[in-house]
Amino acid sequence: MCPVCVPLLTSHLPQQPFPALLSTKEISNRVIQWCPACRYDMSNPQNLQPAQALAHMLADMADLQQQQAVLHQRQTQMLLNLLPQSGAAANPLHLELSPEDHRRRFRGCRMGPQEGPSAFAQQLLYDAGRWLHPGPTQGEVQLLEAVVLEQFVEGLPREMADWVKCRKPPNLEAAVRLAEEHLAARTENPRRSQPGEVLAATGAVPGSLVAAQTQGQVREQCGDLGHFQQECQEDAMEVQQVYSVTGMSTPNFGRGGLYSVLDLPSISEKGKRKSELEFDECQPSPKRQDNCAAGSQSETEILSDVKDIMRRVSERLHGRDKLSAFLKDQIKDLETERRHLVGVFGRTGAGKSSLINAIINKEGLLPSASVSACTSVMIKVEATNGSKYEAHIEFITKEDWENEVQSLKQALEDHDDDDDDDGGNDDCLDPDGKLSALYGEEWKGKLTHSLMDNKYFRDIPEFLKPKIKILESDSAEGLSEKFVRYTRSESNETEEVKRWYWPLVKCVTVKVPDNDFLDHVTLVDLPGNGDSNRSRDQMWTEFIASCSTVWIVTEMTRAASEREAWDILEGASSLLGNGGECQQIHFICTKSDHEKPDDIYKVKKAVKNEFKKRETITNHFSEDSFQVFTVSSKEFLKGENVNPDVNEILKLKEILKNLNDAHSETSNYVSGAHGILSLIQGARSREVVEQKNEVCAVLEGNLSIQHNRVKKAIEDITKAFEQHLREGVEKSQNLCERKLRSFLHPSKTSGRSFHKTLKSAVRNVGIQKPKKGKRKDLNMILASYLTESIDEKFRKTFPNDLKCGNFNGAIDAFSLNTDSLIEKYKNVKLQLTFLQTEERKMKTKLNKTILTQKKWIYNSLTETIRSNMKGCYKEAAAFEGPGTLKRMRDTIERHVESKKYMFEEAKNAMLEQLNDLKETVLRTLKKTMEESIEHSLKTEACSLPDVLEHLEMVKKHCDELNGDQDEKKNS
Repeated sequence: MCPVCVPLLTSHLPQQPFPALLSTKEISNRVIQWCPACRYDMSNPQNLQPAQALAHMLADMADLQQQQAVLHQRQTQMLLNLLPQSGAAANPLHLELSPEDHRRRFRGCRMGPQEGPSAFAQQLLYDAGRWLHPGPTQGEVQLLEAVVLEQFVEGLPREMADWVKCRKPPNLEAAVRLAEEHLAARTENPRRSQPGEVLAATGAVPGSLVAAQTQGQVREQCGDLGHFQQECQEDAMEVQQVYSVTGMSTPNFGRGGLYSVLDLPSISEKGKRKSELEFDECQPSPKRQDNCAAGSQSETEILSDVKDIMRRVSERLHGRDKLSAFLKDQIKDLETERRHLVGVFGRTGAGKSSLINAIINKEGLLPSASVSACTSVMIKVEATNGSKYEAHIEFITKEDWENEVQSLKQALEDHDDDDDDDGGNDDCLDPDGKLSALYGEEWKGKLTHSLMDNKYFRDIPEFLKPKIKILESDSAEGLSEKFVRYTRSESNETEEVKRWYWPLVKCVTVKVPDNDFLDHVTLVDLPGNGDSNRSRDQMWTEFIASCSTVWIVTEMTRAASEREAWDILEGASSLLGNGGECQQIHFICTKSDHEKPDDIYKVKKAVKNEFKKRETITNHFSEDSFQVFTVSSKEFLKGENVNPDVNEILKLKEILKNLNDAHSETSNYVSGAHGILSLIQGARSREVVEQKNEVCAVLEGNLSIQHNRVKKAIEDITKAFEQHLREGVEKSQNLCERKLRSFLHPSKTSGRSFHKTLKSAVRNVGIQKPKKGKRKDLNMILASYLTESIDEKFRKTFPNDLKCGNFNGAIDAFSLNTDSLIEKYKNVKLQLTFLQTEERKMKTKLNKTILTQKKWIYNSLTETIRSNMKGCYKEAAAFEGPGTLKRMRDTIERHVESKKYMFEEAKNAMLEQLNDLKETVLRTLKKTMEESIEHSLKTEACSLPDVLEHLEMVKKHCDELNGDQDEKKNS
């Protein structure tokens, strides 16, 4: 028998007494059933005698079974209440748990600070297996792993989880490997487990005595399970567990021949304080003091208090009945976080880095001046909870780099065949610059395969893995010196630095400690036209579509006339506007040090007039969303008294502060918590059955009416889109040759130089990205009559500012009219309060869902065209030798002529996605409110805690937040 068997057998006494003697096979079956970790060979005749002795012992103990049943049940419940709900030691005795218990443990599991990703994954696999009981088929096993993978990522610490999510691991083993790599990078002496151990160990019992054993040692634990005495700084222990294990074959029994728990955990004040302290340590330290009112708590403190209340309430909900499980899920769903992405664009030397440094008060963080910017590397700047400055460097894959090197060398060959340098601006590959930065002069004359030798990447082993490289420093300047070679190249290269690694970098995330402006905001320094590398360009497109605010940085003296800044904005306008979620465009004029107020006024006016002329931009953005600011980063960082009319950095800081304002997050959480507590307290009352039935009937009638109204509103909007798109299809089929000719035969460009431009475009599925100027996408050009036909309608139907309301406000207008019902049916006020908050929460989530899906809907027009054009791009890219330009042009023109039906396909694809969105909205509205009505008014509560005190406290916080918001509106 293994060291786990005996305590398992004694804590799992059978419902019927054992017979005096059991056969070897019967004992084997029962032991294996109770002890998944057991590997005892019951077929060995030498083991028959101890097995029979064990059977005799069990038979004697069976006589005491009835007397012990009540005591055992109480002890079991006490342990389940006291033991933590997550981690590998959550149930060290493996007391009998139902599938529902395992489901709750699985859903509530989070990786502890002393727990590794591998052990955490094992715990999840164990609980998921005993909750879902998958069959032997491959499909069921894959489904189980998919469920565990989702919970594994969700249960990781936030920073680690975000990092793992970005890498999109295909399976659990890959996710564990990524988490281990992140943990190893953050630890000086990492203790890493092999990823393969996770799946190989699914038969083991995580957190069992086996998991805690050490040969020949006695380990004592304090109240923190899994925390051993030699590591414990506690002076007094309130629970002691002794495991004396000398080996698997010769178990050392405790008192009475059993491994024993000497004392149950005491419920002392000290123990309670320790538990609360551990919880507080998991919470982010409050950085900002946003006072709701004089003498009241800050919003940060309110949010922390309410989260602590809901955590304790969740622990008191057993989750064994339908309502209790529903409430636990509702509490879990309260957790949301919204980060605002601010994209910063501008040409090299415009002052982007200096502006970001000044905004966050960290001079020298982003390098400038003596270095020349690399337009390929995206730099994110965000906050960290740590004390050090960090740079997380993400590389492209080695395969991506090999493909890019091949493209760079091909571009050089094309350049050698063309003696005309007029088109030097038409190719953003910059082959010489990229290859020389990494290889120096060694790349010349070498084959692509030779350039992939690992000797070139010896200093960056993370690139070969691939994994994130993390740099740390105590100062902003120190970090800048470390990561500069991963973002830019020295203008005067020295002998000390021979290689610059920015050509291999996909993105650099700079993390700044103790910065209030970045709590919920990320600043992203973006290249203007994407990148020739596919993975970097995909990330660029995703960033653009996710920006809620965009800063276009240009010099004061040329703000209105600088072509590059306006070209960047025009090229990205559809990705930012209808195809994105950008709400504000800020045109920032730098170097305003010595300008007079009158001159600044003229510059601002000229910029605004230029904005009005740009129809491509105004199709997506109104004048109200466009603002102009003037700044001097140098003057601001010197700490001089600045004229706010000349240097408006303080205004930009205020904008970031408003974006960073967590009021909506706090308000939504507290409001949702108030609703849940109202339902718990209201469900405890059983004297209002008749009123509940009456209210149910009214609510279900209101739901049907409101559901039909939303349905009609969406269908009317869809019909309008269909009419606009029909006109766009007709125009596209009749006039697409005109659009195509403007791309294939540009004016003021010689044929010899355009050859390179078109070659670059067909190699990149129709997208041409110049070093300077506007990004050109042939697919978008061909789809332009379709997009222009719906732009205005689309912007009004799906505004990026959620306050304006999707589907012309139809979602926001949805209401079950609970206000009037509360006045009439006061006995079910608490249940109706829950329905109120649930309705608000549902509409908020729906609007966010629509904001995401509307980007796919709008971009479906261009994507359908791109899909239809891929064949001809591939054919055109293969042409070489004399006459290549003419053959490329002829191939594209012939293909478009033969594929005019693709415009009709694009229309149908968009209408289909609109219909899918309609179904999603209607299904969500109906299902969410039907479930909420059922659980609040139709489901009987078995055993719910009294939360009246918590309800009154959260209600008070709700009133504070709402009162503070009313004061802001009136001021």
